Amino acid sequence: MPEGHTIHGIARDHRDLFVGGPVAVTSPQGRFGAAAGRLDGRVLEEVQAHGKHLLYHFEGRRSVHVHLGLVGRFRTHRRPAPAPSAATRMVLGNDRAAAHLTGPMTCALLDRAATQRILEPLGPDPLVKGTRVERFLERIASERRPIGAVLLDQTVVAGIGNVYPAEILFLEGIDPQRRPAEIDDEALAGVWRTARELLRIGLVLGRIVTVDPRTVGAA
Repeated sequence: MPEGHTIHGIARDHRDLFVGGPVAVTSPQGRFGAAAGRLDGRVLEEVQAHGKHLLYHFEGRRSVHVHLGLVGRFRTHRRPAPAPSAATRMVLGNDRAAAHLTGPMTCALLDRAATQRILEPLGPDPLVKGTRVERFLERIASERRPIGAVLLDQTVVAGIGNVYPAEILFLEGIDPQRRPAEIDDEALAGVWRTARELLRIGLVLGRIVTVDPRTVGAA
């Protein structure tokens, strides 16, 4: 399943390509057809990423919620774009580009209240600008599970998947079996900072990088 840096990368690219103008919305597969018809030609106002969730906010207070799940994928093409496959759930397009969505776990049209219900249970996202470490400390303070498991819980911290927790805790010198209550706030804040740094590197490079190449003689 894509981790948070991948989701934020999609949001960044789609924001640059589609936000601020009308977007053609279709559903070659047909499963999103009725919703696509309600959005087709509307202005896309914002693309939001939080954890592993994508939200496409259209004029008229309607949003598309996308969760890629295990096999979902966006293929984004500059014009001229290839024709979408018959399995494509949703296509977003304008005169610059087309984004083809296949295999998502979720692709749903929501009003703003339903969108808020998606976001409310989620923990803080290290890649969302302005998110304070205190929100992470508040969420993790009452946890009795081992910290290695807690970091996978999207209601505690959003966007971290299976790869990052072990690497983050190794870099911070914390045993994954320790409980957060046994770890002081400064060390927990270090976990947040390292998570944010590794996710930012992943966002810039487009892949998971947890080792400084200079430390292994690869630079």
